[in-house]
Amino acid sequence: MSAKIIRGLVYLAAAITFGMLGYVIFYILVNGVLYLTPDLFSWDYNSENVSMMPAIVTTLFVVGGTLLITTPIGVFTGFYLVEYANRKNPMIKAISMATDTLAAVPSIVYGLFGFLFFVTFLSFGLSLIAGVLTSVIMSLPLIIRATEEALVSTGRPIREASYALGAGKLRTIFTVVLPVAMPGILSGVILATGRVIGETAALLYTLGSASNIPVNLFSSGRTLSLHMYVLSNEGFHVDQANATAVVLLLFVLVLNGLSTLVSSRLSKGGK
Repeated sequence: MSAKIIRGLVYLAAAITFGMLGYVIFYILVNGVLYLTPDLFSWDYNSENVSMMPAIVTTLFVVGGTLLITTPIGVFTGFYLVEYANRKNPMIKAISMATDTLAAVPSIVYGLFGFLFFVTFLSFGLSLIAGVLTSVIMSLPLIIRATEEALVSTGRPIREASYALGAGKLRTIFTVVLPVAMPGILSGVILATGRVIGETAALLYTLGSASNIPVNLFSSGRTLSLHMYVLSNEGFHVDQANATAVVLLLFVLVLNGLSTLVSSRLSKGGK
């Protein structure tokens, strides 16, 4: 009887989860699809078309710059903590505790730090570089923790089998362990990307909210989330804000699909 109750609760929880997800997607599509017009994709922003194209380009800049810095640092840090570090070392324990703590810090704190350090102290101003560096600090713990969990889940037998065949430690890591752990690592990258894409508070204080496309690393701009926030906050372009939400949703779905495809191919050895 208890097993049936637990199974029923599991099914109920799954149904509630998928139901909430379905409702959110349905609500966004119903309220935003009708307002997707060609003017919203004009290259130049003005008060008439409130184009989201500059925000799309800025989002790609922020996400690309963040992942370019965060992914190698986070993945190699995870490899070091699992494969090389002595887990009983107080320094390693401090690094692990710092990683967990940073992952739980509210984004507004990152925004305040980024504003005080990158924008003010380093005199970067409200700029793309300040927003990217703040996003790097914010997303790095997610990738480190995901890499650690993915590597731990691979287990010792697969490593020992590689060593038994004569492979060295470095070759074992990159040719045996990494392909197996890649789905878990990509999951962390997806989570980090999702946090950057959906971030508003931290980027509002570091990137700014300029409506133009950044021309260099020290130019201000706005991501899709910031664009949607500004439009809805003004109260004059709520319909366009809903349309921006649709594009943001499609952006995330496409990103998740591509990541899943890459993860699947890497897990099969590129076949």
